[in-house]
Amino acid sequence: MFDLSFYKGKSVLVTGHTGFKGAWMCEVLLHAGAKVTGYALNAPTQPNLFEMFSLDKQMCSIIGDIRDLDKMKSVFQKTKPEIVIHMAAQPIVRESYRNPVYTYDVNVMGTANVLECVRLNECVKSFINVTTDKVYKNKEWEWGYRENEELNGYDPYSNSKSCSELVTDSYKNSFYKDRDIAVSTMRAGNVIGGGDFAADRVIPDCVRAAVKGSDIFIRNPYAVRPFQHVLEPVMAYLMVAAKQYENKEFAGSYNVGPNEEDCISVGALVAIFCKKWEKISGQKVIWTSYDIKSPHEANMLKLDCSKLKKTFDWKPIWNIEKTVEKSVEMYYSLQNEPQKVQEIVIEQLNSFVNYLGMVNV
Repeated sequence: MFDLSFYKGKSVLVTGHTGFKGAWMCEVLLHAGAKVTGYALNAPTQPNLFEMFSLDKQMCSIIGDIRDLDKMKSVFQKTKPEIVIHMAAQPIVRESYRNPVYTYDVNVMGTANVLECVRLNECVKSFINVTTDKVYKNKEWEWGYRENEELNGYDPYSNSKSCSELVTDSYKNSFYKDRDIAVSTMRAGNVIGGGDFAADRVIPDCVRAAVKGSDIFIRNPYAVRPFQHVLEPVMAYLMVAAKQYENKEFAGSYNVGPNEEDCISVGALVAIFCKKWEKISGQKVIWTSYDIKSPHEANMLKLDCSKLKKTFDWKPIWNIEKTVEKSVEMYYSLQNEPQKVQEIVIEQLNSFVNYLGMVNV
């Protein structure tokens, strides 16, 4: 694995730092002692973890659009990052059906702009482009996709992320070969965890229903996804960024997902949520499915993470039961004891890294 102390004193730029996964990423980096700069639009939801973590008081937070190349150039020139983790995106499948051109603009041209800034700044030694498990051409098969499978996402979101992968590869081949820089793309499965408030996501929808005391309604209980706690991919991104910084041979494309037994259906996930919510809150909640005409989404989606496991001796830390439990624990605290959110985050982070054999952060 790796040690988070690698990041102490390192200059790291994170795009999309005001989002759910971006806020968790910045929290980990700050506790590791990194000098963190974030570049993103204002937080996409209200409430949001960026404000709850008070990240604007702990890091250099720049509000800007990744489609604004000139502004991004100035940020790179001022902050001189050694490591860039590109997470900014339009990340919702159903939103991509409503606004396809915007989705392509952000996810493809936004990535090109970040890559152009990396090209112009030789201070960057390690670059991670965060994409998705949905970059693969989905064939609805039972086994997990591998990194050498065809990239051809179906919907505008998935397809724009496939395009982002291709743009990254082109920049790497065209401009970075003679540079002291390592470039990787990371394809993560579905991420859950405390503090996601986005629309059209399963766990946030469950929480909203539970808080209201209403039944949980889900639209596709049989869809299978590689659900994982947000700390799993965040730590994997940081691991690869660190390893390839030290040795360019580690650069490449990597899947990040749970073990086979933790790839479960949406219905099974919601059932676990109901059990954990009742255990922590004392409130019984039930779920049901409903028929609604929806845009196409894959039914079966799994990842084969053998490459990441073999290359770095990596493994998922929390199974699906622990993942949902930790998520519910934080959501319940946010509703009832919001002043304790930072305490819970640190406890969860320390619990997670203890499994990795690291020193508490």
